[in-house]
Amino acid sequence: MKITIGTRGSALALTQTEYVKAQLEKAYPMHTYEIKIIRTKGDKIQDVALDKINDKGIFVKEIEKELLDHTIDLAVHSLKDMPSTMAEGLTFAKTLSASDYRDCLVLKNYKSLAELPKHSIIATGSKRRYYQLLAMRPDLQIVGIRGNVNTRLEKLRTQNIDGLVLASAGLKRLGLEDEITEYFDETQMIPACGQGILALQVLKDSPLLEMLEAIGDEQANQRMKLESLFLAQVNGGCHIPVGSYAKQEGNLIHFYAVLGNEDGSKLIKKDEVFSLDEGEEKVKEIARKLKEEVYGR
Repeated sequence: MKITIGTRGSALALTQTEYVKAQLEKAYPMHTYEIKIIRTKGDKIQDVALDKINDKGIFVKEIEKELLDHTIDLAVHSLKDMPSTMAEGLTFAKTLSASDYRDCLVLKNYKSLAELPKHSIIATGSKRRYYQLLAMRPDLQIVGIRGNVNTRLEKLRTQNIDGLVLASAGLKRLGLEDEITEYFDETQMIPACGQGILALQVLKDSPLLEMLEAIGDEQANQRMKLESLFLAQVNGGCHIPVGSYAKQEGNLIHFYAVLGNEDGSKLIKKDEVFSLDEGEEKVKEIARKLKEEVYGR
């Protein structure tokens, strides 16, 4: 069987897809595999902030269409780029082991957030990072930025920017871990829902579901389910600050969540511990409480 894997064309997307391809080749060497690069709306529009583009699926719609058209068999996404709903007829397969869930700081001339002078300029394309960073350092000037990991690092070197906030997973997957100045743990900055997790998307009747089930990672899959559920319950997207992290500790889940309104005037965090068995019910309850506190509904 020939299996075609669809992905965006950035260095990070291709690295992630090569990893998935290698795991499939190792487990199922009797099949052949090829990678198909697909340009999405988010790749084509680089001069508009993500929260200003009125489209929740800007990094996935074109790829989902190819799945539905049977021109690819498997799509590899970063789960944090996925909207809270997907196209009819598609589903997630069991994911592989996750990378680092944390956000990190990449600084040009300093060694920590605490060391940064007042009014330093930090760039991020995420409202979630923007408002959580301001809560730690209200004096900072935070500016928007677009582009892939390497593009952002180049802008740090050449523009009037003192630092970036990025996902640790992307830097590590690209072999750029040495660029990281400081990590933010979940008590400082709650990550995007699904950060560090690969979303492996297929047709609902795909034979790849069974194949990926056999080589998938249960703990990463549990995170994927609970964090995706939270995002769906709050109807999250790029226009609001939203994030969650389901930290598994034996049979317990320590669930961290953040939700705010569009202008950041309200930003509320919660963290609760509950058993794995009651995970879905508790995540729905946390989402409901946060919506009431942030939006009054």
